[in-house]
Amino acid sequence: MTGSSNVGNFVWYDLMTSDPAGAQEFYSKLIGWGTQPWEGGDQPYTLWTNGEKPLGGVLDLPEEVRNSGAPPHWLSYVGVDDINASVVRVKELGGSVLHGPVDIPNAGSFAVLADPQGAVFAIYQSAEEKPAEAPAPGIGGFSWHELATSDYKNAFSFYSDIFGWKPGEAMDMGEGGIYQLYGAGGDPLGGIFNKPNEMPGPPMWLYYISVRDANEAVEKVAELGGQVINGPMEVPGGDLIAQCLDPQGALFAIHSSASG
Repeated sequence: MTGSSNVGNFVWYDLMTSDPAGAQEFYSKLIGWGTQPWEGGDQPYTLWTNGEKPLGGVLDLPEEVRNSGAPPHWLSYVGVDDINASVVRVKELGGSVLHGPVDIPNAGSFAVLADPQGAVFAIYQSAEEKPAEAPAPGIGGFSWHELATSDYKNAFSFYSDIFGWKPGEAMDMGEGGIYQLYGAGGDPLGGIFNKPNEMPGPPMWLYYISVRDANEAVEKVAELGGQVINGPMEVPGGDLIAQCLDPQGALFAIHSSASG
């Protein structure tokens, strides 16, 4: 896991899956990611690379996670400057600690948490005094981070306290309610909204991967054994998005910009 001095930004993305080899083949062909074995842990772990830069990893769904009934899923890590203080504050605000904090030799520390509404996320503190800046996401990077929850106002208040996120535009989606943009001081990182009744499952995070053409990408998703759940659809500004499942059942989304 690599560091970022961007405290409050998303710095890493792990895919926990029932078939790491199958997942590597799927995303490598769909997105164009490379893979690189990492030998620093107790269990097999493979890095995702976008160009030459690692952006996350893939690992076998841990036994305790399988036993909890959780399906394959993506998990993102947000940078913090004091992981122990952050964990304490999460608990004070009604969140819970699912795993950790855990030290990664010569890298940093992480913890897996749940917010007060039950959405799972993770935090990461780099061991480096001055971690390298994370580059702006380009094609193959994660461009949007979306939380579907049961109480968007309280959820935003929680994350704002933990990460210092600032509110952006509150977009009125009509029957869909308010879609609250948020950021860490630069461009928006994503949006938070109340999950409609027809959306299955508990509150959860969804991560969007930037592709050149969402229409071409959804065709490839199906060809590679995945499933398109919704889209492609146009969003304000003309960008295209689609929500998908990979062949192992992990939810992800794709995003292509109208500006190319």
